[in-house]
Amino acid sequence: MEESIRSIDEWREIVEPALESKVEEFKLMGYKQATNDNIWECLKEKVWKGSPNKRLHEAVQDIFHLSTNIFMSYLTISAYTNDDDLMTSIEALLGN
Repeated sequence: MEESIRSIDEWREIVEPALESKVEEFKLMGYKQATNDNIWECLKEKVWKGSPNKRLHEAVQDIFHLSTNIFMSYLTISAYTNDDDLMTSIEALLGN
């Protein structure tokens, strides 16, 4: 039986257990900010560069092969990109 090729977004729900496994792996390594959503977004931005078509086993393989270096790079860039949101949050907390 030939495995179907779908867009990455169509595989999201099916690969949720692999994402959860990767989250647990990163948390055991001390990366407490790892979530299913930010790992998924990291993969879409850094590994897949959008929403390409893949087979299920390719998507799962990419999840399991995601390195902490790529993930931390993604989080760092996201933090810089969301600087305005951070400043807005800080100002709100300080009551300014």
